[in-house]
Amino acid sequence: MTLYEPVGKAPDPSALAGFVPSASEQPVARHLLRPLFGDERETLLLAGFDAFQRLVRLERTDGDTSGRCAVPPRCWRALLDGGIAEVIMAHNHPSGIPWPSDADIRTTHDAALFLRTIGIELVDHLIFVPDGHFSFRHAHMI
Repeated sequence: MTLYEPVGKAPDPSALAGFVPSASEQPVARHLLRPLFGDERETLLLAGFDAFQRLVRLERTDGDTSGRCAVPPRCWRALLDGGIAEVIMAHNHPSGIPWPSDADIRTTHDAALFLRTIGIELVDHLIFVPDGHFSFRHAHMI
């Protein structure tokens, strides 16, 4: 039996599909969304843009005591009253782990289906951590 030494080391998480290092973030993620997150509690943002990709509405909700974020109906109502054409969902993971949970995946797919039925596109769902973010769009999950 021959034992082989591993070639190199395990890939950096930033090399895995969907992860965008903070140095490579686009301006909307880096300058608009990232500054709105704290480190201690999960927060959810819904950014609504018009047909010209101008920010029309920004809704924010904090997670409950379990740390989970849900999209309350008041956030959807506020967004839909603004004449939006596109939405970006974003939330943070205070744990520092950027990968989406099963609940994150379900929520994203439910939101995309809901928005699609009323003619609005869910452009992306971003999960922010200190060193970057996970993008459902880059991971081909939307």
